[in-house]
Amino acid sequence: MTLTQQIITIAVVVLGTMLTRFLPFWIFPADKPTPGYVLFLGRLLPPAVLGLLVIYSVKDVEWTGGLYGLPEILGILLIVGLHIWKRNMLLSIAGGTVFYMVLVQTIFA
Repeated sequence: MTLTQQIITIAVVVLGTMLTRFLPFWIFPADKPTPGYVLFLGRLLPPAVLGLLVIYSVKDVEWTGGLYGLPEILGILLIVGLHIWKRNMLLSIAGGTVFYMVLVQTIFA
């Protein structure tokens, strides 16, 4: 890339980043109430995304052979248990990930 192309690329990236940061504040100013559909999406999307991630995470698990998905099932159960117990998303995700990795790297290797 030439120097001019590099400067244009950096400028476009900066402009795109600034636009995505400032656009919500321009569309939904603080002095106006948030529209109902935005509040609805704010309640609906987080659980939907987590459900999608769970399905994506276990889509390639071999349920009919080998370990029958035992490490994945144990990891999911630990995540659910930690979340019910502590209600801390970071603890649930980190604890389940570490537990699953220990299982597949040591016990079920």
